[in-house]
Amino acid sequence: MPAPDFLYSIPALRELEARGSAAAGDPRALMVRAGQAAWRTALEHWPGARRLLVVCGPGNNGGDGFELARNALRAGRQVTVLQWGSRELAGAAAAARAGWEQDGGETLRAGEELPEADLLVDALFGIGLSRAPEGAAERLVRAINRHPAPVLALDVPSGLDAGSGHAPGVAVMAEHTVEFIAPKAGMRTGAARDLTGSLSLADLQVTVDPQALSPAAECMDAEYLRRWLGPRRRDSHKGRHGRVLCVGGDHGHGGAIMLAAEGALRAGAGLVDVRTRPVHVGPLLARLPEAMARGCDGGRDGMVALPRPDVIAIGPGLGQHEWGSGLLLAALSAGRPLVLDADALNLLSVSPQVLPPGSIITPHPGEAGRLLGSSSGDVQADRFGAAGALARRLGVVVVLKGAGTLVAAPGRTTRLVDAGNPGMAVAGMGDVLTGVIAALLAQGLDAFDAAACGALLHACAGDLAAVRGERGLLPRDLLPELRRLANLEHAG
Repeated sequence: MPAPDFLYSIPALRELEARGSAAAGDPRALMVRAGQAAWRTALEHWPGARRLLVVCGPGNNGGDGFELARNALRAGRQVTVLQWGSRELAGAAAAARAGWEQDGGETLRAGEELPEADLLVDALFGIGLSRAPEGAAERLVRAINRHPAPVLALDVPSGLDAGSGHAPGVAVMAEHTVEFIAPKAGMRTGAARDLTGSLSLADLQVTVDPQALSPAAECMDAEYLRRWLGPRRRDSHKGRHGRVLCVGGDHGHGGAIMLAAEGALRAGAGLVDVRTRPVHVGPLLARLPEAMARGCDGGRDGMVALPRPDVIAIGPGLGQHEWGSGLLLAALSAGRPLVLDADALNLLSVSPQVLPPGSIITPHPGEAGRLLGSSSGDVQADRFGAAGALARRLGVVVVLKGAGTLVAAPGRTTRLVDAGNPGMAVAGMGDVLTGVIAALLAQGLDAFDAAACGALLHACAGDLAAVRGERGLLPRDLLPELRRLANLEHAG
């Protein structure tokens, strides 16, 4: 399905649910609609499933499961319902169970041995769970994951925090998840990418007004590229499309700055200068004669003769020794917007500096953790919070890389990149991204748009390049796809 425009927090979802129930005039109405929508989803994805196993929890998510089971039973399916937990159901969930049993359904107690089925429905915990399942709950989730039947999760795979995308412990691995009312911020980033399977949305006839209820994030897919990448003017010249300086490539890391430079050129920069170790200049020019490369031995010596760039991309292969730290200080004093990655960020985490206005940083979770004085695990536990905290602390745009890349900036709604694939988890991908973002910034996009467009362009190029397989995908495989996507009028 196309990516939704906006994603919502769990408190916002609870407010929407309350509004929907009030508008319906019946506290059970949304649950009935959820069960009907879930049954339609099951029929769409598994039309041949004759035996259903529905595992219900003690809350409203369990009630949704009872309503699905009731619809499946009425349709002539063989349905087994397992109830987990000692707490008695209340309210709409209790009414849903009663309706299931009035129709002839039987409710059994859930254990660790699950009966055979063609489809297993996870209706355990929903959005109410924010801690790891423990004890019998943990054992039940593991049993669900061992079961050979495909899993349909209702609203959220049990064990996943749908607000952050974090799974604090074991969580259900679904083949498909049907979300209710509105899409959730945490369902498309971090651990969620491995747990939700494919996603669909059932709005349950609840109207969502982004003006009245602020979204947690804006979700971007490939169609968003058309916002920023229109045709060029016919009287264009190279000076109109920005000059990027790429700085990095200490001994043994010359390929990193080469990838950044080529990424900048393929994303449309008019001119690209490179400052790197002298030994890397020859190989770089042999591969990329379009770049204007010059060797430097560190500090300001390689910067003083440089024509004034529009943007400086620094970090790929920079190293954390005297050569790299000297170049970083020179770049900081140049008074130009920076795109900082890799060792530039590691140097900043040791020796914080004020970054020029309009700058962008592109950390992976480990680098983000060092900048925040925490760990990569802490960052992954709350990617939205970490990206926002970094943006506020440094006063810049933050591209938090990873599954479901986030783009955050002070005072702006975070953007989530709904593209990319595991094949992109290889050294050098971030170097290409640095060049791409710098090129878009140099071509006149503001920092937030350049970061969002660059991250999305890079991820979509990775998806095109992975058509023939994710394993073995290389950063340079993205380069021809970058050019094609950057020219949407020719992309087909």
